[in-house]
Parts: sequence; structure tokens; C-alpha cells
Amino acid sequence: MKIAVSQLVAPGDMGMEAFADKAKVTGYDGVELSLRPTNSPFTYDTTDAQLQEFKQLFAQRNLEIFSTTFSAKSGNLLDSGTAAQEDIEQTIFGLEATAKLGSHIMLHTLGRFSADLYYEDAYNNGIANLKKLAKTAEKLNVSIAIEFVWSGFLFSPLEMRNFIEAIGSNYVGFYFDPGNMAVFQFPQHWVRALGKHTKHVHLKDWKGRALKGEWTPLTQGECNFPVIMRELRAAGYAGPLVSEVPESLAPWDQTAQTMRKIAEM
Repeated sequence: MKIAVSQLVAPGDMGMEAFADKAKVTGYDGVELSLRPTNSPFTYDTTDAQLQEFKQLFAQRNLEIFSTTFSAKSGNLLDSGTAAQEDIEQTIFGLEATAKLGSHIMLHTLGRFSADLYYEDAYNNGIANLKKLAKTAEKLNVSIAIEFVWSGFLFSPLEMRNFIEAIGSNYVGFYFDPGNMAVFQFPQHWVRALGKHTKHVHLKDWKGRALKGEWTPLTQGECNFPVIMRELRAAGYAGPLVSEVPESLAPWDQTAQTMRKIAEM
């Protein structure tokens, strides 16, 4: 099973070539690139020519671009009207950029609900908007992978599964991150419930309950990685594993070595 490092844990001012060099020298097989509105070498102003340069940078180092992450500059995929349309258009930009980079997975965190945007409306809006986006995703052969984050939305594995299955597309699935679930629940339960819908995997670890704990280096928290890996294999997931462990917790090379051990569990 191959391992990668996400650009999410690289400093915002780190150039793409420096990121590629560091990923290579610290022992990764590939990378995940992060589309951001600002403070990144990969933004909404990035041209097709620059995307090709990025692709060549990593190819020259024998690194694969396994996936991308998406951060909207405006809009909300859980809303309707103008807010939804803004996010849809930006998501399409991200899907197209991901395809041009030669990758097939883009992480999406959907958006947010509020006191005025009721949960059930957000749920139904999200399904409707992702059904629209699924057509573009299929055309480009790039899957949208939804990650559970601390937004209060899709707070159980069964709800996440029902949401994805209501969209009804093989190009919309689940991005599994055990550290995010370990704050509240047991990550392995999510893998079993989401099963074949699991498109991609982040790795990070957490120690403590209900936001009263802390992030840790991999295998030093409460994520039961042997059980998690057993469930991933049972679901048919074959990789890669993508690090989202910042250097404030562990050096990249140390994390890579630990990831190799987890991959063998």
C-alpha cells in the first residue's frame, strides 16, 4: 500500500518544487495537492500551463499526485441559490484541475449549515447539488470524496452512508480520516458502515474525548490502526494512505516510516 503526504501540512509559503523535493527526500510515494483561495501555489488563479508544470515536477521525482483537496473561496454547497451556484462553479474548477493533474480524487467538506439554514434543508440541498456535480465528475473521471469534519453535519456513519447513497453516483464517495472520528467515536465503525464508498484515506491520530484531547503522532493516540486496517482491507481499499500529520507533531520522515508500518498491519 503506497503512502503520500498532503500539502495541507506544508507551510503556505512553501513553493511546489520545495514541496516535491521534501516529499521525495522524506520517503513518500506521492502527494496530495491542496486547492486554496490564497496562500498556496495552487489557487483559482493557477493556469493550465502551471498545472502541467506541477505535474512534471512530481513525475520527474517519481511521485504520484494521488489526490487534491478543495477549499471554496465563497459559496456553500449545503445552501441553495447563489451561494450553492458559487460553490458548484468552484467545485467544477477543482475537478477540472484535478483531472489536468492526472489525479482521480478530490476531497470536499461540503460547506456549513447555520441558525437560518436548517439541517434538513442543508441535507437535501447537499444531495441535489452533488447530483449535479456527479455528472461533471463522471465526465472527468474524478471522484468527489466527502470528509467528515467538525461542522456538526453528517455526524454518524449511517447518516453519511445514507447521504452518499441518496446521491446515487459512483463518483461521489467518502474520504476517511480516523483522527477526525476518534474525537467523538470509533473510526473503524465508519469504515465498516461506508465500506465500498471509501474513496481515499487520510491518516492522523487523536488522544482524548470530545474535543478535550489533542492530536498526536501516528500510533500514539487512540486510533486502533490494526483494526482500522483490517476493516479497510475488508472494504476492498488498497491505498494510498495520505499523511495529514504536521511537523509540529512529528517530522515527515518519521511519519512516513510509521505509515509504512501501519500499511503492513
